[in-house]
Amino acid sequence: MRLLVECNHIYEHPSQNSGIQRVVRNILSGLSRIKENADTIPVILKYNKVYEVKQMIPDNYVMYLGNHLLYLLIRARELYLSYCKRSERTWLFCTSSFLRRGLLFLFKIGDLPFRFFILVFSCLCHMGEVGSRIVQLDVKSDDVLILLDASWHQDFLDQVEAQKKTKGIAIVSVVYDVIPLSHPQFCTDRLVAVFQHWFQWASQISDGFMAISETTRNHVQSYVLRGYVENKPQDQWFDYFHLGSELDLSKQNDVVRDHVQKFFQKGDPVYLMVGTIEPRKNHGYLLDAFDLLWHSGLKINLCFVGKAGWKCETIMKRIRNHSEYNRCLFMFNDLSDTELDYCYRKSRSLVFPAFAEGFGLPMVEAMRRGLPVMASDIPVFREVGGDFVAYFDLDTPETLSELVRQYEKDGEFPSMKKLKEWSWLTWEDSTRQFLTRILFHVNSHHIGENIRSQSE
Repeated sequence: MRLLVECNHIYEHPSQNSGIQRVVRNILSGLSRIKENADTIPVILKYNKVYEVKQMIPDNYVMYLGNHLLYLLIRARELYLSYCKRSERTWLFCTSSFLRRGLLFLFKIGDLPFRFFILVFSCLCHMGEVGSRIVQLDVKSDDVLILLDASWHQDFLDQVEAQKKTKGIAIVSVVYDVIPLSHPQFCTDRLVAVFQHWFQWASQISDGFMAISETTRNHVQSYVLRGYVENKPQDQWFDYFHLGSELDLSKQNDVVRDHVQKFFQKGDPVYLMVGTIEPRKNHGYLLDAFDLLWHSGLKINLCFVGKAGWKCETIMKRIRNHSEYNRCLFMFNDLSDTELDYCYRKSRSLVFPAFAEGFGLPMVEAMRRGLPVMASDIPVFREVGGDFVAYFDLDTPETLSELVRQYEKDGEFPSMKKLKEWSWLTWEDSTRQFLTRILFHVNSHHIGENIRSQSE
């Protein structure tokens, strides 16, 4: 039996370093070192073929540049399509059906150059990588395909379905969160539509699901079971694993830029928020809470770390126009892992006010470095942080303000347990948990099939 671990997105965009990319990169690295009675092979699916990945990062600069340009083209097309979707809700489209048809036609014409150049760059990049970075792989009937990467963004769903029908392979879908289903108001319309389609497809084709927390596993199971899905696999299973806590791209010799160091040398305590700037992360709540503290005269700093995401125009404007911006309020959108590690080690506390999360990776990254955490009181944070985290109420910013004020007053972090007693998984531990649990279910399923076939 072989475990084919899909990694399309990180293969195509190796320089990206969001939460999902970090998970995929570390799980693949761990699987290359751990052997548990199964061969694990990183694969990508392209052009109706399955390829084994021999080299994740291209060593040819021209190939690397080509892949990067392809990513920029795809991203530009996504932004263009989002603009078209938003435009459909403007008054111009409501004026007349004739004008509406004309504008939709123009939008389709505008999309043609994107589609053409994406196709050209895709073909050129593919021609240069076969044989050097990837080699074609023959799929066998007892293979297990694990959709580890952000597969809802990919166009290989029909190919996976064909492999299952013709070869009989098992499919395991990894789910990072179900936020486009549970909290669609925090996502773009396009992501909601794409994820809903993928989740319906995965519910019908997956033999099993692996989530990144027990809370997320329960949500996945609930959504699958409540939805009406015909012909889904028998004995469909649901499980989870927990993520590791190292910053794998942090290097001792990497430089922390001067403007980052100078911020932490100001002297006043720094409260750190790490995460993409988008509605679900709830940056506005922190501004409300810290406005109360600044107005009371407390000398503390608030630092936002994370790239600008989606639906963030209003909060970005509020941050940049804030009276304390670049005085007590700072924002870094492009930090390396080394600089992020520096921020964790120099801060007073991590503040994490998210409305919803699949796991909460910054929480364990911070606590691993001895940085205590204040977080919103949601189930997944209780699962991960337990009694070592101080929780606040999302309905009242005053609860966070009071936690900070108490911490600054007496120096005692307001959690039930001391952080020095806390321990967590490494990425190798996480990978072993991931692999062991998948093998348990896959082997149990095979045993069950054998028993049923013998009884018949």
